[in-house]
Amino acid sequence: MPADLSMPGFVGGTLDRADQIRTSPEKLAEAFAQRSARRLVLDGLDPVADGERLACEPIPRRAALAEHVLLGVDDDGPLFAPLARDIPHGAVFAPAVWELAGVLAPDQLALYGAARSLIDWHARHPFCARCGHETRPEKGGWARLCGSCGAEHFPRVDPVTIMLAEHRGRILLGRQHRFPPGRYSALAGFVEPGETIEEAVARELWEEAGIRVDQVRYVMSQPWPFPASLMIACIAQARDDRLTLDESEIEHAFWCDAAGVRAALAGEAGAPFIAPPPMAVARHLLVHWLARQDASA
Repeated sequence: MPADLSMPGFVGGTLDRADQIRTSPEKLAEAFAQRSARRLVLDGLDPVADGERLACEPIPRRAALAEHVLLGVDDDGPLFAPLARDIPHGAVFAPAVWELAGVLAPDQLALYGAARSLIDWHARHPFCARCGHETRPEKGGWARLCGSCGAEHFPRVDPVTIMLAEHRGRILLGRQHRFPPGRYSALAGFVEPGETIEEAVARELWEEAGIRVDQVRYVMSQPWPFPASLMIACIAQARDDRLTLDESEIEHAFWCDAAGVRAALAGEAGAPFIAPPPMAVARHLLVHWLARQDASA
């Protein structure tokens, strides 16, 4: 079935990541040599679809294990993805991903998201951050090992808070300069070292919109493989509605009531803003907030 619009994109992975295989050189080599072993077919970093599933192919006879990452194991056998250095940075806009997001089944889009993040991480980390020497893939592609100082490096995930500030039945929406005309979304920002999720939400809303918040509550999360973030969606209560925008980050922002959010989600012509697409967790955060408003009405 195509992507489930009731949840964000890249959510719903079902593949067994098989840690017991990727941490054992012997088991990993056996998995790579199995007749049932397959690898994803990719166009650079972009997915290639076979109907509602990702296209796969048998492992070529002369392929090297060191040039692949083990994504996991399913009922059909081990599944790998090829590593490559000559690819675009994973953070760049990828039209093919957005085009296929509504075609691929949820578990397939989630699988692709993991593969994209891993392949991009390997391409961008060929050298040791400790001593500068070259590193090589280890643990089925879920680590890199420095051949000089022995340091192990693991794929990073960058936590990002994405949040709605609420004040007296309205929520704060903003738009960045790069957004399409009319598009508004929840505000967002990276979690910094030594900071809790709640503190990051409060700091970002203060820095970008000049509002103080409390009562931060977690709603949901979403892996975001552009290149490798974890979006942590929250709602917070604002102490007042006076805005002081950081115009280098936020082009415009406004407080929107439930009727406006409902109109935007329905795509009505007179809606006060264009809602984020179904693949984005920001849209699902709006849906969640609106459902709570309707339930309390």
